[in-house]
Amino acid sequence: MTPTLPDDFEERFWRRHSNPKSGWSRTALLPALLFAVYHRRWRLAGVALLFTAVNPILFAPPDDDDAWMTRVVLAERWWTRERKAGVFDHSYPNWLNLLNVPVSVYAFVAAYRRRPVRAGLAGTLAMGLKFWYVGALVRRYDAADRQAD
Repeated sequence: MTPTLPDDFEERFWRRHSNPKSGWSRTALLPALLFAVYHRRWRLAGVALLFTAVNPILFAPPDDDDAWMTRVVLAERWWTRERKAGVFDHSYPNWLNLLNVPVSVYAFVAAYRRRPVRAGLAGTLAMGLKFWYVGALVRRYDAADRQAD
């Protein structure tokens, strides 16, 4: 028997995840994970991964949709659901996510090999690519929202 979730579970998940505190606190995760790998602090890595898993439900839904980070989450949902664009398909801005995969892997390899400059530069590039990606999604989401009005 397959367990079923309440119909509104997904909606509640996305509303809570769209709290700007959820998004902004997640920006610390890549640096924390790279730090943990570099210094071999596996408990810290575990805590960071646990935080990654529970973060989307930690915060109450936002009062409004005005915050940029709220619109980031709403845009990601819109892009993957309404637009039916996969996160890793080969169109812009999704190729930014595709490019981010090897950059992030390199950052972790560099951290593991204790190459701090390389790990830091690759981590910075990975975060830059992510912000470029979500910024592009927000611009498209806002444009679609204006057209709908």
